[in-house]
Amino acid sequence: MNQVIDVKEKYNHFIDGKWVEPINKEYFEAYNPSTGDLLGLFARGDAEDVEVAVKSAEEGFQAWNKKKPYERGQVLNKIAHLLREKKEDLAYLESLDTGKPLSVSRFDVETCARYFEYMGGVADKILGEVIPASNEHLVYTEREPYGVTGHIVPWNGPITMAGRSGAVALAAGNSIVMKPAEQTCITTLLLAELCIEAGLPKGVFNVVTGYGSEAGEAVVNHPGIRKLTFTGSVKTGVHVAMKAAERVVPISLELGGKSPNIVFEDADLDAAAKGAMKTFVMNSGQICCAGTRLLVQKNVMDSFVERLIEEVQTVRVGNALEDPTIGPVVSQEQLDRIQNYISIGEKEGAEIAYGGKRLEDCQLANGYFVEPTVFKNVTNSMRIAREEIFGPVVSIIPFDTEEEAVEIANDSEYGLAAGLWSQNIHRCHRVAKQLQAGQVYLNDYQPIGVEAPFGGYKKSGIGREKGLESIHDYTQLKTIISKI
Repeated sequence: MNQVIDVKEKYNHFIDGKWVEPINKEYFEAYNPSTGDLLGLFARGDAEDVEVAVKSAEEGFQAWNKKKPYERGQVLNKIAHLLREKKEDLAYLESLDTGKPLSVSRFDVETCARYFEYMGGVADKILGEVIPASNEHLVYTEREPYGVTGHIVPWNGPITMAGRSGAVALAAGNSIVMKPAEQTCITTLLLAELCIEAGLPKGVFNVVTGYGSEAGEAVVNHPGIRKLTFTGSVKTGVHVAMKAAERVVPISLELGGKSPNIVFEDADLDAAAKGAMKTFVMNSGQICCAGTRLLVQKNVMDSFVERLIEEVQTVRVGNALEDPTIGPVVSQEQLDRIQNYISIGEKEGAEIAYGGKRLEDCQLANGYFVEPTVFKNVTNSMRIAREEIFGPVVSIIPFDTEEEAVEIANDSEYGLAAGLWSQNIHRCHRVAKQLQAGQVYLNDYQPIGVEAPFGGYKKSGIGREKGLESIHDYTQLKTIISKI
């Protein structure tokens, strides 16, 4: 598989354990973001394809639910084993599809394997409670699967996001209809095929590719889908939530972020600069929880900015298959969005301390490459500080006091993550308690992947993914009361 994919290759849906042509016979094109070359043709699904997938999932759910919980766990562990066995092939395809450096794609495949491994251990430990409500009654609870769950996953981490929600849904006993982003379909389709190879009954994991307004909308609206999960923009998330509300269907939402990363005067500035660089350039800045609002105490501002730029200068941008520090952004549309925000920042009066340009060297000319960009002299009222850019762009905002830092950090419609850097452990925990964010990192940034619950405050979302907490979002609680 380690070769350039034939541009004439077609990818169909994966339904009922096999490859299935779209009913309408239509396909759409996807491109390699490193080169701009055509990568392949993908089935353009719609409501008819989703109908077939849901029927398959309903049958698959019955077969999956007949298995004992520990048997489901064994299958999930087998999936993890196969992911590791095929890591190099999957990483290669993930890099072609997304523009991620190969080392990052390998890490993402391993993370996907960890989701299945972790949830494989959880499958037979989904517990209820006995409630001492009455001496005349036995009162207890059980957690049961919803049935068919619908998953709409984003383009910035296709194999990790598919594993993140898919593994927990399967551990809880649900079946799946998944719609990957149209820009990045390959590894989600291959993950579903790999699950069947591992022993998952056919119909339990179905993938329908296509556009959000067609296939995605059909997933959201289908009456057979009893639980929805969506990761993406706030605008689309609000639409999905409204549709879910009309059907009275539970939903998990992981939406945007504009996460604050606070550097206090007593921080280890070298460590903080390394961490700040990593969080805003990782995955070419295409991470919801990236620390793109960098709050720096004024009396260390100049020293810190100097250190940060030294770190950013070490970033190597290039073709994903050459394993640079970062690759391209995912599409021309995303590149245009980032360049527009850089222009907005300059017009608002922010100063570019580093970067700001599209990279158009001969080897990069046809790809979607942009320099890591550092803005300074930013105020929290500027659009580049308030709106999610989703690219390697950081805005440095000065502050005087701890109280002002907390005020600026919380002055956002988002609340996905936050970081802070200080050698005073009392300050770390005092400030962490005040920050309005679903995850807070102290003297590090996003160090834990699979085990720690993840989700947002405010417009960053509803519900939690990852860790044991996520089981609550993929099961429904039943209370049973028996007279003794």
